[in-house]
Amino acid sequence: MGSFVPSSARCYFLTMQLTPDIIRSWPKAELHSHLDGAMRLETMLEEADRLGKMDLLPAQNLEGLRTELKKVDDSNDLWEYLAWFKYTIGLMQTPEVLSRVAFEMAADFAAENVRWLEVRYGPILHTAEGLSMDEVMEAVLDGLQRAETAFGIKTGVIVCALRDRFVDASVAQAELAQHYLGRGVVGFDLAGGEAGNPAKQHLNAFYHARNHLLNLTVHAGESWGPESIRQALFFCGAHRIGHGVTLVEDPDLLRFVVDRQIPLEVCPTSNVQTHVVPSYEGHPLKRLADAGVPITINTDSRLFSHTTSSGELWLAHSRCGLSVEQTQQAALNGFRHAFMPHAEREAMVAQATRAILGSETSEPAP
Repeated sequence: MGSFVPSSARCYFLTMQLTPDIIRSWPKAELHSHLDGAMRLETMLEEADRLGKMDLLPAQNLEGLRTELKKVDDSNDLWEYLAWFKYTIGLMQTPEVLSRVAFEMAADFAAENVRWLEVRYGPILHTAEGLSMDEVMEAVLDGLQRAETAFGIKTGVIVCALRDRFVDASVAQAELAQHYLGRGVVGFDLAGGEAGNPAKQHLNAFYHARNHLLNLTVHAGESWGPESIRQALFFCGAHRIGHGVTLVEDPDLLRFVVDRQIPLEVCPTSNVQTHVVPSYEGHPLKRLADAGVPITINTDSRLFSHTTSSGELWLAHSRCGLSVEQTQQAALNGFRHAFMPHAEREAMVAQATRAILGSETSEPAP
């Protein structure tokens, strides 16, 4: 994957077998997880009851809600998958709920040894009942700060513009991201259904973000082909690509990405659910890794994809075909390509390298 591996660690690659417990023990960085896709089921029920919004939910008890939300797996495409977010967004319209969801999201990631968490969301989606985008941001940052204090996890916010919104809404969110840069915000993104909503339409927002030195990532190459990735890179100036699985369809662009070591934020379960790929076994993740693309493995949505950071890394290894070494490097890449200051990033990479490549997490192969 084009990443340096200390010679002292290489001997373990042939004698190690990974297990879910080993991966769970690793320090991890999560680079692609949506706030409105990380709400706990219990919180959905409690807040719906408190707010008088039980009729918003597809079921009124925990077992029923869990059963209903498993139907996300039957989504026919990305648009159907995204439609499920109406259940969480409809509840996340007050400072109290926003702060709670952010706190609990960070707590859940911290519980599986995620050390760095990038939380992405579109503030404009949470203004339907009168909150300003600044009020939304302050509530989210409050919850994340409380989680940092309580659990020792470090976090950063990525503000998401939305492909299907007007350009002025994207510019407004870019301006919001700029305002909070250095105060909890670490980057700017473009999310939502790709087909029919090209990234280049949001050029003004990315021009503003680039000129105010924001880190940039763009959802691209998920439900649309390599052209979407080209627009993300060459119109928007993306430093990372969210998903990017269709990169394998364009050999020239693939070489470009490898040569410049542009990382992909791959979310295997989400890709299967949205039928971007036919199955875990049919995912191009292994091909991308073999070609030298810097791969990071992420959840996309803990709630709707019924997953964790550790679980996605295990699936990447056990079903998508990443070797032990490639799985280790994917975990380390989460730190290497995090949107954090250089010195802090290097320190976290060094700590993670010792933990992940060290013999204390190795088990001899049978």
